[in-house]
Amino acid sequence: MPVRIVLAAAMLVAISSSLAAGPVDELVTAAKQALENGDKDKALALATKAVEADPKDSQGYVARASVHHARKEYDKAVLDYGKVIELVPSLTIAYQRRGEEFFRLGKFKESVADFDKVLELQPGQAPYHWQRGISLYYAGEFERGAKQFELHKTVNPDDVENAVWHYLCVARASGIEKAKQGLIPIQGDARVPMMQVHALFAGKATPDDVMKAAEAGSPGAPERKQRLFYAHLYVGLFNEAAGQAATAKEHILLAAEKYAEDDYMGDMARVHAALLHKPAQK
Repeated sequence: MPVRIVLAAAMLVAISSSLAAGPVDELVTAAKQALENGDKDKALALATKAVEADPKDSQGYVARASVHHARKEYDKAVLDYGKVIELVPSLTIAYQRRGEEFFRLGKFKESVADFDKVLELQPGQAPYHWQRGISLYYAGEFERGAKQFELHKTVNPDDVENAVWHYLCVARASGIEKAKQGLIPIQGDARVPMMQVHALFAGKATPDDVMKAAEAGSPGAPERKQRLFYAHLYVGLFNEAAGQAATAKEHILLAAEKYAEDDYMGDMARVHAALLHKPAQK
């Protein structure tokens, strides 16, 4: 089953379990089952029937938003999550999911606003909210982004990606040298080739070192694809921060268009690629 369908079905279960049961339960359950079976058209029809059966029951909108996500209809998912929020204004996860969909649409300020609302409702989640840091970066709020990644370090100290995104924020706010000086130290990210990526941003490795590490050891096809995604993505972002736009674009487009999976970081790469295809709007 495609990853995005699995995630959408899980999203539906997670949010629906937070809501009171109502007369649309059977339709929502059937929509969930259809989505898990990969029948997105049937799932959409059932979720729409749930909305029509009781427009004041938020479960129908949750179900339909999840189906829209699986169909990559992010603008429609945003509208349905908006209805959920109208009906249940305190439902944190609805702001979270809408913020993620806004990001996928390239609406970064709206994404940040929803993620800020998540933290207003659940302040204890602030250290964990790395997605907010990425949205802040793309919204041009580099200092706030750097602070978010510094906070995330307290709960995820060995994540090279967190260190890299902190670097990227600082580089945009204060320059490459300050970013390099403030690079968050990492000891134990076991993912290949993440330690080579960290060394690249520290000035202790080259892009070739990262690419060679990604190919080392004859990995199987799925592992190789994942390695090359992260290698091309972060080599591209490194080159972009250094002002090497053409090389950056080559690597980021490879990451987004050849190696990305249907997950949040894959979506992030696709969002960045879309910006590269529209250079006047970067």
